Amino acid sequence: MIKHTEAGKDLSKKKILIAGGGRSGIGAAILLAQRGIGASLYDGNEDLDTGAILDRLPGGASLDFVLGPYKEEMADSYDLLILSPGISVNSPIARSFSDRGKAVWGEVELAWQFARGRMAAITGTNGKTTTTALTGEILREHYDKVFVVGNIGTAFTSVANETSDDCAIAAEISSFQLETIDGFCPDVSAILNVTPDHLDRHGTMEVYGDTKLAISKNQSRDQIIILNYDDPITRAMAERSPARPVFFSRKTILDEGIFLSGDTFIIKEGDLVKEICRLDQIRLLGSHNHENILAAIGITYYMGVEPDEIRRAVMNFRAVEHRIEYVDTVDGVDYYNDSKGTNPDAAIKGIQAMNKPTVLLGGGYDKKSSYDEWIEAFDGKVRWLIVMGATAQAIADTARAHGFDKILFADSFEEAMNLARDKARPGNAVLLSPACASWGMFKNYEVRGQVFKDLVKKFKE
Repeated sequence: MIKHTEAGKDLSKKKILIAGGGRSGIGAAILLAQRGIGASLYDGNEDLDTGAILDRLPGGASLDFVLGPYKEEMADSYDLLILSPGISVNSPIARSFSDRGKAVWGEVELAWQFARGRMAAITGTNGKTTTTALTGEILREHYDKVFVVGNIGTAFTSVANETSDDCAIAAEISSFQLETIDGFCPDVSAILNVTPDHLDRHGTMEVYGDTKLAISKNQSRDQIIILNYDDPITRAMAERSPARPVFFSRKTILDEGIFLSGDTFIIKEGDLVKEICRLDQIRLLGSHNHENILAAIGITYYMGVEPDEIRRAVMNFRAVEHRIEYVDTVDGVDYYNDSKGTNPDAAIKGIQAMNKPTVLLGGGYDKKSSYDEWIEAFDGKVRWLIVMGATAQAIADTARAHGFDKILFADSFEEAMNLARDKARPGNAVLLSPACASWGMFKNYEVRGQVFKDLVKKFKE
């Protein structure tokens, strides 16, 4: 159960600066205004539509704006910085506060200060969205009021005031959000896996892994952290977390934990063995989703959900949008939208889920990833690779180095789709699983995925 000090009373005495005029920053401003706490909002865009932001605040609430180039001495005028996750903790504005010994919080920390109820917090390089969505569906079988928040799309700040002691919260938490937590402490935390991603921000895998582990830094031994036994990095975290570790495994039958035994999902706790369901009873495609299911089973079991309730939700759950999402079949070709495959490891899962010859669309923003393992995972399934965006040449060079040369370059997403349609044959699949972020071509992976689906619809006309 979430327990805090009287955050409102504490914060009402502080001068607060919110950095970023996007969804997260506006959400923070609205939450503070709902609690009667004043703040200022900083954004480098001097043309920010301040009127539209003010219109979203509760009646009578005010918000000061500080726009234009940031000046370090601004930090002298404030006690607390609320930092949007898209702004690095190494940015000038964040460093100016931390160098002065002043707190830097993110949206998640701010929301947690006001939220009530039981919370499950989920992080990891891949699988967060599916696991969080499934966790939310399972919790709804047991709790009357459930909130699914965080990186999954609903800002935690936007619902924090609606939470109550009898509700449950499932939160998808990114590494960017974990950089700015302070007292944040979920009842159950989960780290699904740790593979190379966002190294342009975190620098090294060690820093990236430590940032993920921060999700449990305030937990106690009577709270739970769910960890992937099959991932050596997360398995080793059991010794470093202050919470009680519970493992899940797709590959190993554990003495205790959540695992696959043959084709059956099992919970084993001491001498108690509880069967949840079989593989032929679920609707999610791919072994990576078996891991997501195992994690969600463990999370919700330790959130107090009964096995029968877990079983019902797992058997009825369908894939989330943009994650190996079947779109349609056109001229005998199956189209799959895996726009959320924004790093090589996630994109590997997309390839592994395909069971027919595949035309693959890849490329996008350069996050300084390595593409070797992704190319190696083609394993004879990929007929053609169509590349686009800033990483197109790097991906093509890596593919050729691994002996794969059926590569086409596209200058636009629509051209890539037309090339895919031309190269695919009846009985093939076309898979958008880019191994890269969408930035530079699209606002986010959701927009990229929607454009993919819209073009598939046009192909059918």
